[in-house]
Amino acid sequence: MWMAGGGRQAGTSHGLTDEFGFAPVEGHAHIHDVQATILHLLGLDHTRLTYRSQGRDFRLTDVEGLV
Repeated sequence: MWMAGGGRQAGTSHGLTDEFGFAPVEGHAHIHDVQATILHLLGLDHTRLTYRSQGRDFRLTDVEGLV
């Protein structure tokens, strides 16, 4: 994933993949953590960004997500 601006440090790489670039080997981040970080950089609180469907509140990062 490539992100520009938003307060991210330039030239930072996170984790390693296998020789094909398919599966993470070390330092992997869960998708909920990535989405929570992107929402934080956009100035949104991922815990308050909810929508109601079939009587239940849902959010993009579910009950997880660490910035």
